[in-house]
Amino acid sequence: MNIAKLLLKSCVSVCLLAVCASIAAAQSEGDIASVQYEGELTAKRRLFPEVGVGLRVVKRGNSDKTYVLSSQGLMIFDGKDHKLLTIGSPPASKTIASGAQTPGIGFAEDFDVDAAGQIYVADRAANLIVEYSADGNRLKSFRVNSPLSVAALPDGEVAVATLNDPHLILIFDKNGRDIRDFGEQEEISSREDLNRYLNSGYLATDARGDIYYAFIYTPEPTVRQYDRNGYASQTIQFTEIEAFAAAQAARKEIERQERKGKQPAFKPILTAIGVVRSTGEVWIALHNRLLRFDKDGYRKATYQLYTPDGTRLDANSIVVEKDRLLIGSDPLGIFEFDRPDIKLGQ
Repeated sequence: MNIAKLLLKSCVSVCLLAVCASIAAAQSEGDIASVQYEGELTAKRRLFPEVGVGLRVVKRGNSDKTYVLSSQGLMIFDGKDHKLLTIGSPPASKTIASGAQTPGIGFAEDFDVDAAGQIYVADRAANLIVEYSADGNRLKSFRVNSPLSVAALPDGEVAVATLNDPHLILIFDKNGRDIRDFGEQEEISSREDLNRYLNSGYLATDARGDIYYAFIYTPEPTVRQYDRNGYASQTIQFTEIEAFAAAQAARKEIERQERKGKQPAFKPILTAIGVVRSTGEVWIALHNRLLRFDKDGYRKATYQLYTPDGTRLDANSIVVEKDRLLIGSDPLGIFEFDRPDIKLGQ
């Protein structure tokens, strides 16, 4: 019995040492108290009831306007949530009573708004980036093959992510000239066309003009941060134990489609990104899971998203403001949340 007790005591000691070593390793990497809070996050209310099915992107402008891209077109709302106008989806028509509607967009994948209120729309159907004035007048356009995402930069420059270019990010000047490109692809598949598809991404920016590239399909959810000249300053990646099963399933699906040799078709893994423009803090959505990373790329919190009535909310758009989150979901709509990190003093 004494020998058995001694062995048991030794095993317990080894386990405790292993746990302590894991904690020490996490702390040495800067991930002190790794996750401050995990739990459910329930919306306060739904905004813009007319927006639901076909919702793609929600953004906020400097003038307290909310911009909503959906299958209905690009709608602009004032600070009291009244619709001002629609940059129209086909068929275009004038609907003065509910806001003017301008000529149609073929298929808008994404859009962004600069500090002056100019709007840039990535029209994938027309292979164009189209620029609109703050009041919705079409100003000009320039050609980009298969644009997927667009981000407005300082000095009139525009960053574009595409489906086909060898680099992840293309930069155009205010006249629509391609002036530089950067961003190396991740090596995910040995099939060139499949690998390029798996490197598709969303763009976001911060107040300094840094660019964040969120990979949609990489098995381990990944965001790369670049300065506007293309220097990669950091990579944020969710590789913790709870992500392992999903990553393994994604890799198996990649292997299966490699063997088939057909047109790639994958479900998104990372479904939305939001950046706190003043700090560079990054929020990403993995369907109804919301993760918060600090400016140094350490994960600080994870939440599960729900509507006010308890329905699971799969996010496809994130806006992070001073004291609230706006989370968009197709087909459920746009919902307002209290910022949990502010509420909890994190």
